Amino acid sequence: MAINFQYNKTSLQKLEKDLKVRERALPTIKSKESALRVEVKKAKDEVKRLDLQLETAMRSYDSMVALWGEFDTSLIRVRDVRMSVKKIAGVMTPVLDGVDFEITPFSLFSTPLWFLDGMELIKELAKVGIEREFFARKMGLLEYARKKTTQKVNLFEKVQIPGYADAIRKIKRFMEDEENLSKSAQKIVKSRQQNIEEETL
Repeated sequence: MAINFQYNKTSLQKLEKDLKVRERALPTIKSKESALRVEVKKAKDEVKRLDLQLETAMRSYDSMVALWGEFDTSLIRVRDVRMSVKKIAGVMTPVLDGVDFEITPFSLFSTPLWFLDGMELIKELAKVGIEREFFARKMGLLEYARKKTTQKVNLFEKVQIPGYADAIRKIKRFMEDEENLSKSAQKIVKSRQQNIEEETL
């Protein structure tokens, strides 16, 4: 990225100010990046744990497949998924507060006894599945923010800070050269004036 500047004091002061801003911001951005990296790993681990929990629960009920054919799935449904939002390292992420189910009234006498246990089982599986989706969404948001933050760190570290430092160095050299030329010109003029004065005497 080319940094636009002019060879004067105003441009030098602006570049020095911009460089200080970036140098001060860099540690904060780096700590945000590492915090996001930790949170992404936590969310990823939680998704894996919930996947395993869901898989284990599903496998443990494989022996009851014949019974599930009799189960009336219209008796239970998810009515509401309560959620809130939590800020993690400056990123708004969803938090599961609870899952509400709606159970259609049914006769305990005309349905098999295991229907109540089946409903509890479905509730648990649904909660785990919904929680897994929340953590997957959270992981996606945090990962996106981490990538953006990493890009910003790289931009500051590898492009802007060295670019500003280089531009400042160039302006300072130019101004030093200009000052040296001016002093040299003054010396030449002074020595000529002295030569002229000496000749006239």
